[in-house]
Amino acid sequence: MRAQFILSEIGIGLRRNLTMTIAVVLTVMISLALMGAGLLTRTQVNVMKGYWYDKVEVTIYLCGTNSSSANCAGKDVTQQQRDQLNKDLHAMPQVQTVYYESKADAYARFKKQFQDSPDLVNNVSPDALPESFRVKLKDPQQFPVVASAFQDRPGVDSVQDLKKLLDPIFKVLNAFQRVALVVAGIQLLAAILLISNTIRVSAFSRRRETGIMRLVGASNLYIQLPFLLEGALAGLIGGVLASGLVAVGKWGLIDQQLRPLVKFTNFIGWNDVFAVIPLLVLGGVVLSSAASFVTLRRHLRV
Repeated sequence: MRAQFILSEIGIGLRRNLTMTIAVVLTVMISLALMGAGLLTRTQVNVMKGYWYDKVEVTIYLCGTNSSSANCAGKDVTQQQRDQLNKDLHAMPQVQTVYYESKADAYARFKKQFQDSPDLVNNVSPDALPESFRVKLKDPQQFPVVASAFQDRPGVDSVQDLKKLLDPIFKVLNAFQRVALVVAGIQLLAAILLISNTIRVSAFSRRRETGIMRLVGASNLYIQLPFLLEGALAGLIGGVLASGLVAVGKWGLIDQQLRPLVKFTNFIGWNDVFAVIPLLVLGGVVLSSAASFVTLRRHLRV
């Protein structure tokens, strides 16, 4: 009987404040979806860092006739210079592996990497790409040691650190994550205010019923429980809808758009999405319940 009464009170409250309840659900949905997007962005950055930092290499480009470096003076690297560089690289304690890439190897790798862009491949000749030593370091932070040892060596055009090229990309992704979390925080604040107003209006519209319940000896918890459950239900629906938005976003943006086009990195999987979904649903329920409870305790006298 008590459960039936509480359910009927919840139904009455939702019908009387339908538009505000819908506003609460939508606000919770958007805020939690942004929160989920921020969490998944952080996971994506970590996945990309793990993929790329594991492949970080120092590339030592050798001189060629097309080199613009003053160190090359428009001349190709000699076999003696090439052999000496290879020997010195293998002798360095900071170096893990050394791979020599000829012009033919560089061109073959270029064609494979851009096989979906035939116009680009056709405009690059086999002699346009320089030969190089691709060096895997034991510790990527030791790049300055290698750079200082080989930057101005005879036969060396330039020394490039892949980690330095990747860091700006990761900084941009981290900035996107922070923006998403800040916007989500603002939306969560708006959701809390909406939930508080909805509960206050609902309690005010039923002040006669709650007054009668007080007179017949009903406890505070029994009187307040329908209002708390109204807020929790709105939060639950918002969390479920937010989870759906996150899942659709992952499927549409990553699986359908980015994954087929971007072949040179890894992306988050569905296990990462499934790990975030319980947080969003639970967060919606806890947020709404807490906001309702505080509102009833501090602002209402039922």
